[in-house]
Amino acid sequence: MPTRSVPANHPQRYILNNEVHARPCTPLYAPERTTHLALMMTSEQRAQEREALADLCERYIQPPPAPGADHFISDLGPFRLRWEQHGEFSTYTFYLHGPFNDPFAETALQVVPVDWLQALPGQLIVGVHATIMQSDEGEADLDAISPLFSDNTLIGSEVSGGAAQVFTDFRIHADGFSRILIHDRQLRSRQLGRLLQRMFEIEVYRMMALLTFPIARRLIIQLNDADQRLIQITTAMSQSGSNEAQLLDDLITLAAEIEHSQSSTQFRLSASQAYFRLVGLRINELREKRIQGIQTFAEFMDRRLEPAMNTCAAVERRQNMLSKRITRASQLLRTRVEITLERQNQSLLESMDSRAKLQLRLQETVEGLSVAAITYYSVSLIGYIAKAGKAAGLPIKPELVVGISIPVVALLIIVGVRYIRRLVKKRQKPAA
Repeated sequence: MPTRSVPANHPQRYILNNEVHARPCTPLYAPERTTHLALMMTSEQRAQEREALADLCERYIQPPPAPGADHFISDLGPFRLRWEQHGEFSTYTFYLHGPFNDPFAETALQVVPVDWLQALPGQLIVGVHATIMQSDEGEADLDAISPLFSDNTLIGSEVSGGAAQVFTDFRIHADGFSRILIHDRQLRSRQLGRLLQRMFEIEVYRMMALLTFPIARRLIIQLNDADQRLIQITTAMSQSGSNEAQLLDDLITLAAEIEHSQSSTQFRLSASQAYFRLVGLRINELREKRIQGIQTFAEFMDRRLEPAMNTCAAVERRQNMLSKRITRASQLLRTRVEITLERQNQSLLESMDSRAKLQLRLQETVEGLSVAAITYYSVSLIGYIAKAGKAAGLPIKPELVVGISIPVVALLIIVGVRYIRRLVKKRQKPAA
């Protein structure tokens, strides 16, 4: 058939389509021994990590990971390697196929070059030895399995609809590694690979979630102290005569401390809840069935991990609530300060108004005195003029002239002062 023309591909079409197929599970066949390492990495150590992987592949004449790759699977001959890079950590899984006598006496890690392991960058957060054994469909012999875990309390269940049994104790043994034992009844190779991957992820995500627990316990003490300080500040706010400026400074200091605490711990607190949810999802994917006499993985996590995660979640909620309370208290105190300032401004305006009225009265008094003074001097000048006219022989009586001029001059001066006042007020109105 002729090829039909189609629109141009989106530049990320194939990338997005292939994303759901990334990091496929490794097909496994019993008997198999594996070792899983999870290493916390800094940004500088990630570059060193790629150099270490390239060095290991060069030793066994195998191509290294492609530039920019975040997962890598290779058969190096004596063992197989699976490497994955995650946001906060990287994982290495070493596979060794073949029969064995003791499930944990000789591990897959023993065939990995020691000098290469010692030079591997990062800090070990999880180390797990897992062993896969072929088993019949009978009940597991717990008395035979328990010594493999140093007689610790076993946790386990039938998984994948009874197609396998998984056992662990979630403890770090004397060699520094945890242990997982899988009895494969009738799993297909990819099913077995997915099962092992889920068990490793449960262990890694459990530890990553618990990274927050020491931080949460430390935050509880800090939050208790901050809560008491906030109570003292709000109590002082409710009392009259308190130093509002000092209270506002104390609130700002407390708010800055809580904000710093939130910014430095928010990621870790949120990440713990995300990892905890992943643990629950992986356990649900196991499709557990109880083995009489031991706890299932879900029961163990409910009793041991969930309380710690609830503590972390409670600390996060309390931290957010305390921040909101501080914000409300700051708003109330600022409102109180603003009201106090408004009252002071109102009192100042009333005082200024009273002073303006007093000044007006003084001004009117001064104006009255000014009219009297000007009238006195004006009449005096008129009196001198009248006396001069009489001395010149004019028929004038100075005393009469002075007496008549007093009301006329006073009236003219009053009219003139009022005119000037109106003129000044008229010029002030546009400016107002």
